[in-house]
Amino acid sequence: MISQIPTAQQIIPLVVEAPAANAGPATPYEYEPEEDEILGGLLPRNLAVQIFRALLENNASFYGAQMSAMDNATRNAGDMIRRQTLIYNRTRQAMITKELIEIISGAEAL
Repeated sequence: MISQIPTAQQIIPLVVEAPAANAGPATPYEYEPEEDEILGGLLPRNLAVQIFRALLENNASFYGAQMSAMDNATRNAGDMIRRQTLIYNRTRQAMITKELIEIISGAEAL
């Protein structure tokens, strides 16, 4: 089945890793539209995508657990049916044997 490890992830405030010290000199870039406008559009979308991904993982986890539980229930029901069938067959065979013994005993008594 599915194996998941629960993890915690900080979404707000956004944690940005600092660039490595030996990465070299930073190259200046010019953005159009401005950086603030780009981030203003991307950050809410990023937050929405991360929340949606968490909801999808939660749903997948739920269905995985449900599938596992149903598989166990089906296996247990099969085991119960096999045991009850065995008990029924043994009881039926014991009754048939008892009736045969009574018939043979009655025939010998005559």
